[in-house]
Amino acid sequence: MPFGVFRRTDTIFIDRGYVRFRWRLMLALLCGAAMPFAFSPYDYRIVAVLALAGWLWLIMRERAFAIGLAFGIGWFGFGAWWLVPTFHQFGPMAYAWAVLAVVPVGVVLGLMPALWAWACQWLAAGHRLRVILLFPVLGVAEEWLRGHLLTGLPWTTLGNLLLDTRTIGWAAWLGVYGAALLPTSLAALLVLSLERRYWRFGLVGLALFSVLVWFSPSPFPANGKQYRVALIQGDIPQRLKWRPEFLNETMQRYVDASTVAATQSDVIVWPEAAVPFFLSRSPEWDAWLRQRMQSWSVPVLFGAVRLEQDGRHALNGIDLSMPGHDDREFAAKQHLVPFGEYVPTWIPFLHALVPNIGDFTPGHDSGVLQAGKNHFGSLICYEAIFPREARARVRAGANVLVNVVNDAWYGHTPATWQHLQSARMRAVETGRYLLRAANTGVSAIVAPDGRITSTIPWFTQRVLYGNYRTSTVVTPYQRWGDWPLLALLVPVLLVWRYRRRQA
Repeated sequence: MPFGVFRRTDTIFIDRGYVRFRWRLMLALLCGAAMPFAFSPYDYRIVAVLALAGWLWLIMRERAFAIGLAFGIGWFGFGAWWLVPTFHQFGPMAYAWAVLAVVPVGVVLGLMPALWAWACQWLAAGHRLRVILLFPVLGVAEEWLRGHLLTGLPWTTLGNLLLDTRTIGWAAWLGVYGAALLPTSLAALLVLSLERRYWRFGLVGLALFSVLVWFSPSPFPANGKQYRVALIQGDIPQRLKWRPEFLNETMQRYVDASTVAATQSDVIVWPEAAVPFFLSRSPEWDAWLRQRMQSWSVPVLFGAVRLEQDGRHALNGIDLSMPGHDDREFAAKQHLVPFGEYVPTWIPFLHALVPNIGDFTPGHDSGVLQAGKNHFGSLICYEAIFPREARARVRAGANVLVNVVNDAWYGHTPATWQHLQSARMRAVETGRYLLRAANTGVSAIVAPDGRITSTIPWFTQRVLYGNYRTSTVVTPYQRWGDWPLLALLVPVLLVWRYRRRQA
């Protein structure tokens, strides 16, 4: 007999608590499924606040871990639907198998909100007010953990919701993980205002929150010299990008566009893996490219793949061609995409199952390329979603960030816009301009306040011209990182744990 149903004599009785719990699980799942609409390209930020508030109301009542897992599966399982066409088209996987492949993504990432919800209830020992007060603090801890555990995947991070609002300056102080305090605190205050015993505290809290928003700090503007950049968007279809028969067309697109752009800019940037072969194995192509680039008399940053000296390990990164120099500087990608660019060592058999997975090696250089007074901090595609990667480049001397991208894998899905949204936060956190050259888009120039100052439509073959400034400012987040915020969590958790024991 199913759980929640029992028999007494000849009558079947239904456990009302079980039925109520199932409905709450469904509500949590729906709240989670609403979360992606708060991020780009939709940007309905209020949806996230209401969904978080509804979820908090649910975890205050029963079985917080299960309610949290349902919320997380809705958020990350439904939110990652764009992986299905990617797996299907480029895996290649049958559509049904591609759908099933996304399920583990939702479950694994869903464990993070489950842990967040469970910790709130456990530390609060069932006290509703404590659950509400702990919710924002533990939300920051969960966001940080999601960005670091098992190499991390801080996709659709709650702090991204501050972009294009007057509160964006807090990201330069707290970083994207600490910025999660604002939307989670607002959700908690809404719930507190609806509690019969504590509604007055909720209203006072909302008033204080309004003051906090009104007096938000300003972002840190760039303080260096102005330059002009040309970002080349080649719009090379992913299905053709690595095919030898399309190589002439690929190279001609970038060279023709750059020949014109060189007369109108101080630097040219091509997207990730714009040169889709090893130049060291193609001396004729290498000589042809060198001749063209030297004729332009401007620095050229272009996405390229290289072989290490042993000739066996491949690197994905950025080459810098300087006028009057035969040698090219190279910055390698350091944070690779698991299951996309390498196979984790604990599942080596995956290569036999999915042979199309890349086999790259992470780089260990500074990630900074110097062209005159420009010190370009390289963020290759996926690296732009990680705050620690951008901070490392700035610590190494970068005064402007360059993000080369190939999002053609994702087609016309929200993934491209969510990727851009994450990259914009790196500009705010470091106080640097970010130059984003993407194969199919979205190419953009991002100011240190997170604004997109120039962009072009995606899936178009275009050149984006725009201005940027170098910068030597040091934001509080660049200086201290996440440590002050995480250090604040320790005494808070110790106090709540002590009070739980005294209860």
